[in-house]
Formats: sequence, C-alpha cells, structure tokens
Amino acid sequence: MADILMPKATAVWLVDNSSLTFEQVADFCGLHPLEVTGIADGEVARDIRGADPIGNGQLTREELEKAEKNPAYLMVAQKSRHAEMLKPAKKSGARYTPVSRRQDRPDAISWFLRNHPEVTDAQIASLLGTTKSTIDSVRTRAHWNSSAIKPVDPVTLGLVGQLELDEVVRKAADKKARDDARNGVGVEDGPTLKPASETAA
Repeated sequence: MADILMPKATAVWLVDNSSLTFEQVADFCGLHPLEVTGIADGEVARDIRGADPIGNGQLTREELEKAEKNPAYLMVAQKSRHAEMLKPAKKSGARYTPVSRRQDRPDAISWFLRNHPEVTDAQIASLLGTTKSTIDSVRTRAHWNSSAIKPVDPVTLGLVGQLELDEVVRKAADKKARDDARNGVGVEDGPTLKPASETAA
C-alpha cells in the first residue's frame, strides 16, 4: 500500500464524507480502528481539518464507491502526485556545507565515531560533506585541532536533519546485523561440551 499523506486528516475526511466502516478507514489510513472511532466521537483529531484523498490523488471515486458497497472490501491507495513532489530530491555529488559550519564537522565526526561505529566512513563523508582523510585524522587524534574536538550531535550543529541522520544510522545498523548474521559464530559453530566418556577419562 502507498503511504498516505496526512493519515489523520484523511481519516477525518473519510469519516465525515463516506459510509465506510471504521476498519476500512483505519486500514486505508494506516491507523488503529480505535483511533478512527475516537475521530468519529470527536475525541481524537478534534482540531484537524479533513484532507480529501480523492482531490489529492490518493484515492479514486470508483474505489471509494466499491468500498462503500462492500464493508469487507479494503481500498487500495493510488500513488499520489503530491507525495512524489514531497519526496526529498536525490542529491548528487558532495554535500555543500556553509563555511560558517565547516569547523563543526570534526565534532560531528567524533560523535559518529563514538556513538555509531557501525556507520561507515563513506556514509559519514557523504552525510557531512567531509573526506575520509579528515575522518581518519579525527579517529587517530592526528587532526590539527584534536585537543578542542568534542563529540556533538550533527543535528544540534545544524549539519544534517534528524530524519536524514536516522535513515543513515538505520541503514548502517541493518547492514551490520546482516553481516553479523552472515559471519557470526552460531551456537553450533562454537565450542561444544566434550562427551562424558572423555571427561571421565
């Protein structure tokens, strides 16, 4: 299913403008049926203005009518043209860091090395717009300003956004988990107890 833009606002609109069941609305919007019940009762999303999923291209009129006729039918979302426009553009080439922020990069590199060793140098370089040699110099404390470097969250420094940072950390953690599973020593590979006949002897 495609991700719904503004799921609660969409649920508000569907509750107000259709005869769908709460389960159908919940499934389409990715919410819990109790949340939709709360929306209908006015306890949840009271101040949220409804967003028309037909108007913004996430749902067709035919799909809505089919679901209204059959309470067991679960609607399929369309790929919204608005969702496509809201996707972050793919960046190409090195990230540009304003001159005023460049002296903060070693602090951010230090933060990564200390808190997220699973993130590769290539990922750090790409995210912070730095070089692998700078990362190495911070790691080995060979950086010219080594004594003044302290680990600081790159989001706090304004070098990256929180969502971007979370995505890089998640990808690195997933890769590490896969590598560990592939290379890790399982129980059957580790040392086993010797048979009783050997230990008794």
